[in-house]
Amino acid sequence: MNKILRTDTESKDFQRLVRKLDAYLAEIDGEENAFYSQYNKIEFLDKVVVLYQGEVPVACGAMKPSAGGNLEIKRMYTLPEFRGRGLASQVVHELEKWAKESGAEACVLETGKRQKDAVALYKKLGYQIIPNFEPYVGVENSLCFEKKL
Repeated sequence: MNKILRTDTESKDFQRLVRKLDAYLAEIDGEENAFYSQYNKIEFLDKVVVLYQGEVPVACGAMKPSAGGNLEIKRMYTLPEFRGRGLASQVVHELEKWAKESGAEACVLETGKRQKDAVALYKKLGYQIIPNFEPYVGVENSLCFEKKL
């Protein structure tokens, strides 16, 4: 049975998942990773979701304030052995629900073009590609998305 917990960046489970995410992104992005890392610091996040299967933390996501009163989804990750089960969709839906409760009119996000599964997920969930927002303007590997709530 899945359980979703709303928490904050102090969550040790969230921190462990983010360390795995950072290692995964370092491998995928190679030399570009240093650029992205500077914008992925968890101290800027104010809403965190961790998804558990039983007692095991297997997926996470977070949000931070963005321009225009929107919330930006960040730090999405699912352990590799749990992918393909719809867990990331559950995390995104919980983040969207929390964003709406917080008064946001839209969620925005950035992902890399090399992360084909992430791109497919966001399109499936109704996110539309938008022009890259700061700090991703002119970054060839970045795709930015928005979904009105």
